[in-house]
Amino acid sequence: MWFGQFCQFSLKLKLFASGSLWFQFYYHFGPKMKSCHICLIKSCGGRIICVTSSLVVALRPGTGPYAASKAAVEAMVKILAKELKGTRITANCVAPGAIATNLLFEGISEAELNIAVDQSPFGRLGEPEDVAPVVGFLASDAAEWVNGQIVRVTGGDV
Repeated sequence: MWFGQFCQFSLKLKLFASGSLWFQFYYHFGPKMKSCHICLIKSCGGRIICVTSSLVVALRPGTGPYAASKAAVEAMVKILAKELKGTRITANCVAPGAIATNLLFEGISEAELNIAVDQSPFGRLGEPEDVAPVVGFLASDAAEWVNGQIVRVTGGDV
């Protein structure tokens, strides 16, 4: 398994005031992925959830390098889902749309922000609390049959 030989990951949990859990998947190349992979297998399965971006499919001007890096993560997760066959470990991505975070506010102008709000069927930006339940579901036993998927959480903005 090429991914297991060259990558490592860590899982970061955040608990929001609402009680929702937020999982962030961090990876970088290194030798520890194999040991983490073995730990997940010995614990009878597990969940790998990467957070990418809806910009992978939105194809908005000026977002090329960012969208390409997120598309690479999505491709690696789909391959990883196949490589983990028989381990009861699932690998999925959550791809949020325009979410009201510092990253969004620092990266776009006020005019672009207004366009994002106008394009949303809900007439607002998403909040981290809109994404957290999806991640929580993917981390649960109920998502055992969901594997190798990219779940776009965009509020309908496509």
